[in-house]
Amino acid sequence: MKTFQYSGMPVVYFGEGALKTALEKELPAAGSNVLLAYGGGSIKKNGIYDEVMELLGRFGKKVTEFSGIMANPTYAKVQEGAALVRGNGVDFILAVGGGSVIDCCKIVSAQAKMDEDIWKAEFTDHVYPKEFVPLGAVTTVSGTGSEMNNGAVITNEEEKKKNGMGGAMASFAVLDPAYTLTVPMRQAVSGAFDTLSHCMETYFGKPAENNVSDEINEAVMRNVIRNLRAMIADPQDIGVRSELMWDSSMAENGILKLGKQTDFQSHMIEHQLGAYTDCNHGQGLAVIHPAVYRHLAGDNTAKFARFASAVWGISPEGKTQEELAQAGIDALAAFIREIGLPSTLTQLKQNLRPGSPDPTDRELLRKAADSTIVTPGCARALTHDEIYQILTECI
Repeated sequence: MKTFQYSGMPVVYFGEGALKTALEKELPAAGSNVLLAYGGGSIKKNGIYDEVMELLGRFGKKVTEFSGIMANPTYAKVQEGAALVRGNGVDFILAVGGGSVIDCCKIVSAQAKMDEDIWKAEFTDHVYPKEFVPLGAVTTVSGTGSEMNNGAVITNEEEKKKNGMGGAMASFAVLDPAYTLTVPMRQAVSGAFDTLSHCMETYFGKPAENNVSDEINEAVMRNVIRNLRAMIADPQDIGVRSELMWDSSMAENGILKLGKQTDFQSHMIEHQLGAYTDCNHGQGLAVIHPAVYRHLAGDNTAKFARFASAVWGISPEGKTQEELAQAGIDALAAFIREIGLPSTLTQLKQNLRPGSPDPTDRELLRKAADSTIVTPGCARALTHDEIYQILTECI
């Protein structure tokens, strides 16, 4: 394992009814002017909005609403939120939603405290924010694990870049699995696959040798696979939703990454595919992962073989390491089909909003490939030409 420091994670309030427990504990010490951030308005239909507003009112908070945060939050939306914070004297942000809402608020929290443009600061000047408006997170859609760290994925539409950014970490996170019961099944499945993707992107990072972080990771991956199947079989099973919600947090609270240099090459490819098409993140990952792994299995054969046995339960008997490694990738691809996620860009195209750019367009794929960040933790460094080849193989 590599050397590391670990400073823990936000205070977590987990379980049914956790919101009341959390806000009664946290709001007395929070600022008096609250930015309540949420997405398209589903929290007003399922009762979460009323529950939050009642508690904010009880503690005498002035509320400014920041709504309409989209599935792939844009840099323009970040700037809109930062302007609201500054203009209304906001001293506490409460993000209520899935990873997109929380991601957006992490960067809003930072930008509101900075005079300079945070995109330029991070990507041109390589200067990262140190001051933040305090932030709390209420997770209503599991999968991203965004509530557990300070990372955020933001799309700069002008530059056609979907990049990871550093922002605020929530001081507390509310995880009530009952909130996920009203999430549409396709979205819930996509989110759970994102969790599995986070696990795999960490697992296949360096070092490749067996270590305690990866052994914990194998257990989390098995749990995600088992409970994703169970959720599809019985969407109202709160026990299953609880498992998937904590799986999501475990994948991104840093524990699986201790002593690791993570990979996340599939994420980088999907980010640029998403920057050009605005596709669903989990669905894009489902298309990309098997193709990427077929390219990389020969450079990390022992680890892919272990993945096949330890995660998918494939017997090594009668197989070479190379055959076992490929069997694990085949099992992943079969699972993606089983849970109803797209396995080709042609299938992904059918799920895009009308008028969206065509993800099978080779000129678009060339641009996406050429702008993809190549990650150092991967089994080997991909070239932009090979990324383009991977994307065309996905058509």
